[in-house]
Formats: sequence, C-alpha cells, structure tokens
Amino acid sequence: MARTRSFDETAALDAAAAQFRVYGYADTSTEQLCEAAGVRRSSLYNAFQSKDELFVRALERYVETTGAAQALVLEDAELDGMSRLRGVLDLILAEEDEAAADGHAAGCMVVGSRMTPDVQGRDERVGRLLDKSLDRQLSLLAHAVGVGQRDGTVRNDISPREAALLVVSAISGVRVLAQAGIRADELRRVAMATLDGLRP
Repeated sequence: MARTRSFDETAALDAAAAQFRVYGYADTSTEQLCEAAGVRRSSLYNAFQSKDELFVRALERYVETTGAAQALVLEDAELDGMSRLRGVLDLILAEEDEAAADGHAAGCMVVGSRMTPDVQGRDERVGRLLDKSLDRQLSLLAHAVGVGQRDGTVRNDISPREAALLVVSAISGVRVLAQAGIRADELRRVAMATLDGLRP
C-alpha cells in the first residue's frame, strides 16, 4: 500500500511553476522550491524524484492551467472575435500588473523554456509539451480570428493563422519586455497596438 503524501501534489506543482516561471530552471534552487511548496526536501523528492521531473510536471500543469484560462476567453460565444483576442491579452497584462506590484515580472514557463535550449535538451517531454501548447494556442486564436472576420471586428486580408501568430508574438513580447523592466502602462500600449493592426 502506497504511503500517503503529507502535502497536496497539485499545490506543490503550482508553487513550483510559480518559481520556475519567474526564475527559470537554472536559477531556481531546491531550497526555493521546498519553501514555495511548504514541504521538506525529502517529501518533494519522494513525490517527484528529481528537480528535472518536478520541472516537467510543473510545466505540464502550467500549460494545462494557462491554456484552460485562455480557452475560456477564446471560446466565449458571447464575445465578438476582437474582444476574445483582447481578453487573452488582458489576462497576460493582468498577471504582469499583479507581479509588478510585488516587485518582479510574472514570467512564463513556456517562453522561458523556449528561450533556453538546454532545458528542452534535458527531457524530450519538454519539447513535446511546448509544441502541444503552441498548437493549441494557435488553434484557439485562429478560431477567434475567424469569428472576428465573420462578425467584422477583425480585418479579412490576413490569414487566421498569421493573425494568431501575431498575437502569440505579442504575448511572448510582453513577457520578455516585462522581464526587462518595461512599465505596465507601456506593455499595455504595445499589446493594444498589436490588436489595432488587426482591426478593419
């Protein structure tokens, strides 16, 4: 019979993701992870075996939760297409606003992992998770663009996929600029300028 764990595994994954997304894999220590999760090192490694395994599991959880939050907006039938696109950018900007109030950028496990090839090289699951996340995000965004093209809120002279890629580049850009210390009001203006380029 398996030993009952003394902590909530999902909460531990969320706590780990919160550290990895801000500090990255290399600059997140085991001590930070234990403190964030509120568990002892032995408990953490009994559950996840290694820092590498914890990273992969936290990334999987992060991709799942952020994807679900974006899907709620992008599949909202009560919103026009442009409002769906703006809603996704508002999610990202709200995270950055909240993090800035705490003195740091929100970070992003997906962007950070993409920009750090050795992280992907540690475990082939990382690349698969990143690719799956991007495919899903592009599909949801392209669908929202198509809705906007039909309801007249998004211009028709751009393919839904290219428009989706433009929004993804804005999201990634916001994350990187926030890490560079760009102010929240500037981030918002840059993000909204991207959407202005998609309006008829």
